[in-house]
Amino acid sequence: VLSFIIFICYIASLAASFMMAPLLEFLLALFLFFAYASKLNEKFKGVYWPLADFLRCVTAAIIYFAISIAAVSKYSDGASKAAGVFGFAATIVFAVDFYITFNDLVTFLKQGSSDSPEGHKTEDEDSDSDSD
Repeated sequence: VLSFIIFICYIASLAASFMMAPLLEFLLALFLFFAYASKLNEKFKGVYWPLADFLRCVTAAIIYFAISIAAVSKYSDGASKAAGVFGFAATIVFAVDFYITFNDLVTFLKQGSSDSPEGHKTEDEDSDSDSD
């Protein structure tokens, strides 16, 4: 929702050249929302869904921070300032989401490594002694 609001603010402002970043982020967030809602993450096990969400959060936070600084400092109209302020708020939201998603990603990767049969060796496989 915040990405859509920022997109609308950039359309109404002089900084319309920045409107593509919030639009792409909004569409990507919408896709991931519907992917999780329709259980695509359970159907397509080959895709690391937490990693995709993690990368989306990281890139969104960095891009929103950069374009918000540019919009607030370069343009003087009210819509650009509003888009910049909402962009800073989105940066904070995506940073919090980054932290939460990072914890989910670590849990997901730990589950994947514990399921591998190579990680579990018995004492007989580890010993080199020939005592019998």
